[in-house]
Amino acid sequence: MQKILFGKQLLLEELPFSLEEIRQHEQHGYLLFRKGIKREPLSCVRCGTTDASWFAEFPCARCGKVEFYCRKCLMMGRVSECSQLVSWAGPDLNFRQIADPLQWSGKLSTGQQAASQRVAEAVENSAELLVWAVAGAGKTEVLFAGIAEALSTGKRICVATPRTDVVLELAPRLQKVFPDCKIAVLYGGSEDRHEAAQLTIATTHQLLRFYRAFDVMIVDEVDAFPYSIDQTLQYAVEQARKPKSSFLYLTATPKKQWQQQCRLGKRAFITIPARYHRHPLPVPQFVWCGNWEKQLSKGKLPAISSKWAEARLATGKQALIFAPKIAAMEKILHILRRMDPSIESVHAEDPDRKAKVLKFRNKEIPILLTTTILERGVTIPNIDVAVIGAEDRIFTESALVQIAGRAGRSAEFPTGTVTFFHYGKTEAMLRARRQIVMMNKEGRKKGLIDR
Repeated sequence: MQKILFGKQLLLEELPFSLEEIRQHEQHGYLLFRKGIKREPLSCVRCGTTDASWFAEFPCARCGKVEFYCRKCLMMGRVSECSQLVSWAGPDLNFRQIADPLQWSGKLSTGQQAASQRVAEAVENSAELLVWAVAGAGKTEVLFAGIAEALSTGKRICVATPRTDVVLELAPRLQKVFPDCKIAVLYGGSEDRHEAAQLTIATTHQLLRFYRAFDVMIVDEVDAFPYSIDQTLQYAVEQARKPKSSFLYLTATPKKQWQQQCRLGKRAFITIPARYHRHPLPVPQFVWCGNWEKQLSKGKLPAISSKWAEARLATGKQALIFAPKIAAMEKILHILRRMDPSIESVHAEDPDRKAKVLKFRNKEIPILLTTTILERGVTIPNIDVAVIGAEDRIFTESALVQIAGRAGRSAEFPTGTVTFFHYGKTEAMLRARRQIVMMNKEGRKKGLIDR
């Protein structure tokens, strides 16, 4: 019971124990029970929501009353007024101190080394730190020393990210370099739900089940949807930390408020302003293409955008083209397939999404059209990138910086063009370009870029 409940908050019905066993542990003072819903003010204890629109009433078969339940975290099991959230209150579960936990023969760049040292210091001192690293800088490797420091001192670590595909990518990488550490991998449908592992890799949604569990909390892609706008997920992360713990944020695109705090010295941070291959980030070009939506409605693509695609097909250079909406993307696809029928499109609900991305990696698809679903997490060695309709509000500063970061990522092909086709410049476009130019300037100043 200690292994299952330590650092957790689970519903009574989630526990794989008899009521008699649970009562015995309660009598010894080993269990903490908390009401799932508070009436005054109305709030959910598990997910922290206080928005009345997320609560509904139902006749409860357990207590016979009409009571509130929370719809916000319903996918984790129903929490109602008579629900009990159970946590461990007995002796702590001690994790072993692993001698030399890191088995990695790679080498960090100068920028990575500086950030790695700051991460290890934050872990040692239970401090907060923002790692502001450009797309393609190698953020994961920067974590190795800090995780090793935590494992060697018996601390418990969580690496959380908003997206399942990032969890699935990180898990084998971290298991390879920390072979002596048991790792729990948590996402919707995973089988490690009751693992009391020293290192946990989880989606931020899964942290709703944790309570004061981790000595080190690392949130990767802190700017990514839905974590960036969902206060419930931010609450879950805070609740999963121990009161005294380290908190590390990783991002290529901190929100405007955080950038300002960094400049004013109100937030501890370290930047990695250059990629490991020492080439500058591709700076987006702004190209006016007129009323592209009107042209699409007539079955045409702006001539300048068509020429851009034709040039890539002529030279055999692969390309990613981003569109703001699925409907627009499908119209563009229909037009571009007249040039080459092997051009494809992909979006979040596409059942063939993974297969298409794999074909693109294997150079079987010359141009891949996409929504913002591929703005991060995809590394293709030698591509150019374009956005059609860059003025659309879905293309935030963060999204545009991430999109630009798809180009020039590999040492073999460190350059690539990024083109924002637009019908009017937006503040988000201007801020995104300014941020990229600023990082290149800082990289040169620090001697991290060769030219």
